[in-house]
Amino acid sequence: MNILLSFLHILLVSLIELLYLFGILMAVGFILGVLERYASTFLVRTFGPRAVLVTAWIGTPIHEIGHLIQCFIWGHRVTRVKLLQVNSPTGVLGYVEHSYNRNSMFQKMGNFFIGMGPIFSGIGALVLGMYLLVPKSYIVFNAYIHQHVSLEILDVNVVKMAGGAVFALTKGLFTVENLINPLFWLFLVLAISISSHIALSKADIQGSARGLLMIFFVLVLFNIVSGVLQLDSYRMIVKLAEYNAYILAFSSIALFFSLINLALSFLFYLMKKYINPRI
Repeated sequence: MNILLSFLHILLVSLIELLYLFGILMAVGFILGVLERYASTFLVRTFGPRAVLVTAWIGTPIHEIGHLIQCFIWGHRVTRVKLLQVNSPTGVLGYVEHSYNRNSMFQKMGNFFIGMGPIFSGIGALVLGMYLLVPKSYIVFNAYIHQHVSLEILDVNVVKMAGGAVFALTKGLFTVENLINPLFWLFLVLAISISSHIALSKADIQGSARGLLMIFFVLVLFNIVSGVLQLDSYRMIVKLAEYNAYILAFSSIALFFSLINLALSFLFYLMKKYINPRI
C-alpha cells in the first residue's frame, strides 16, 4: 500500500512539474489558437475562404520554419517540406513531414517542441522585426522586460508583468514618430501576418501531445531516481521553470498583434454586415 501511495505521489508531483515547465507555453498556444480561429471566421465570412491568403504569404512560411528548425534540433529526419501552397485542395497552406527513431526517448520528446515550433519562430520573427524596423520601440519594450521580469517567484505577478509588457509595447509602438515612418507600417503588416499564423494546427497539437507524454514519463523516472538519491527534484524543476517569466513577457507581442488582427477582422465583418445586413 505504501509503495502504491508513493508511486501516486510521484505521478502527481511529475504532473505538477510538467505544468510548471510547459504550462505557460501551452496556455499561450491555446489563447493564440482561439484568437486566430475567431479572426479567421470573421475574415472568411467577410471576404470568402481565400481571405486567409492575405496574411499567409509571410505567416505560413514562418510557421513551417518553426517546425523545421525544431526537427533539426531534435534529430528528426525531414522527408517533405512545403512552406506555402495556395491552391491545396485540402486547404492546407504548408507542412513539414518528418520521421524519427521510435526507440529514441530524446526524439520522442522532440515531438512536443516540433509541434510548438511555430510559437518560437513566430515570437522570434516578431522580436527580430521590431528590432530591425522600429528599433526605438524595441528599446522601450526591452527596457521594460529587463526592469520588471523577476525570476524569484512564478506567481500572479508574472501575469501582471505580461499585462504591463503589452502596455509598454503599445506605448512604444504607437508614437507620432512611428505613425509617419513607413517602416512602422511595414512592421505592422508583417506582425499581423505572422501573428495570424502562429497558432497550432490539429496535427501540431497531436504531435505535441505525443511528445508531452514522453516528457511526463521522463519526469516520472527522474523523480523516482531523485527519491532514491534523496534529491529535491521538485525544487530543481521549479527553479528551472523560472524561464516562463520571459516566455510570457515575449509572448505578449504575439498576443498583442493577434488581438489587433481579431479586432480588424471583426471590424471588417461589422462594416460588411452594416452595408449588407443579409450576410
